Amino acid sequence: MPFKSQAQRRKFAELLVKGEISPETFEEWNRETGGRKLPERVIRKAKPARKTARKKPKSRTRKAPASRRKHR
Repeated sequence: MPFKSQAQRRKFAELLVKGEISPETFEEWNRETGGRKLPERVIRKAKPARKTARKKPKSRTRKAPASRRKHR
């Protein structure tokens, strides 16, 4: 997976120096990125607002409780 920003590339280089990722992983990401001009930071896209469910209107008629219903 290629780097998305210069900040991410720096972070991975730091992890490489600390020994938290392998040199092969860093080289793979670097190779996939190529010589591309990367932005300093990636700005996240805003998530679309969620649609809220409408409440159903309460029915006007009431049913008799189960104990009062007539059995057939």
